[in-house]
Amino acid sequence: MSLNLHPMVNVAVKAARAAGSIINRAALDIESVRVSQKNANDFVTEVDQAAEAAIIETLLTAYPGHGIWAEESGREHGAKDSEFVWIIDPLDGTTNFIHGLPIYCVSIALAVKGKVEQAVVYDPTRNDLFTATKGRGAFLNDRRIRVSKRTALKDSLIATGFPYRQGDDFNEYLTLMGDVMQRTAGLRRPGAAALDLAYVAAGYTDGFFEKGLQPWDVAAGSLLVTEAGGLVGNFSGEADFLDQQECLAGNPRVYAQLVSIVGKYSKFAGAGDKAAVRQTTLSRTSKALAGPEAPGG
Repeated sequence: MSLNLHPMVNVAVKAARAAGSIINRAALDIESVRVSQKNANDFVTEVDQAAEAAIIETLLTAYPGHGIWAEESGREHGAKDSEFVWIIDPLDGTTNFIHGLPIYCVSIALAVKGKVEQAVVYDPTRNDLFTATKGRGAFLNDRRIRVSKRTALKDSLIATGFPYRQGDDFNEYLTLMGDVMQRTAGLRRPGAAALDLAYVAAGYTDGFFEKGLQPWDVAAGSLLVTEAGGLVGNFSGEADFLDQQECLAGNPRVYAQLVSIVGKYSKFAGAGDKAAVRQTTLSRTSKALAGPEAPGG
C-alpha cells in the first residue's frame, strides 16, 4: 500500500486482516460454524471468538502496555489502567454472517484518554479497508474519502438498524422510520453498524441512525465519518455519544436535517432542550461546512 499510515493503524490493519482471514475461511463452510445465543436475537459464533483472539494477540504483541475493550471478552485482556484502549468488534454483522449474507466487518479503534484517535474497519468479503487517524483524513484502501455533497434530505439515501432485542420500543421505532422514510430517497438496513458508518464516510449513503449500539459498534466508524468531513452524535445532535446507545451520522447538511426529525426520539431531548439541541447542531454544522484543515502527513 502506498498510503503512509500511522504506525498504530498499521498494527490495527495487520490485526484486522488476521481476523478477516479467519472469517473468510469460516464463510466457506458456514454450516459447520458453531453458534450460541447471548440474548434473544443476539448471536456469537466460534468465529467471533477466534477473530477477537487474533486481534488481541496482534495488538498486545505490538503494544503490551495498552488496554483492550472487546465485544466478547470485555476488558479481561491488556493493561487495566492504560490511557490507550483498543475498542474491538471482531465481527460486526454476526447475524448476516451466520446466514451467509456477505455484509459484515471487523472494527478496531484506539481511544486515547477516552477519545478515538485511530480507526480501522475491514470488510473481508470485498477486501475493503477503511482507515483513519485523527487529523489526517479518512481512506478507503489507498484513496481519500469524503462524505457526500447532497444537501436535500429528499434526495438522500439513509441507513439504519432495526430494533431486535426484548425491551426495545418497536412502535416508537416504526414511527421514527415512518418520519424518515417519507422525507428521503430511501431507507436501508444493511445489518452492520460499523460498515454503515464507513459507507457514510465514503459517501455511499448520506446519513445513518440507530439505537441500542455499543461503543465497539461505533468507535472506529465514527472517526471515519468525522475525518471524511461528516458529523456524528446522538439523536439530539450532541457530539459526546459513544456510550449513549444512540448514533446519528451524516454529511453536515443531512445531519442537521436528520437531527430535526430524530431529535425528538432521543432519550436526552426533553421539551426544554430542543432550542439548545438546535443551537448545538447549527454550530457543529457550520464548523463542518467550513471544512477541515488539510491533513498533515
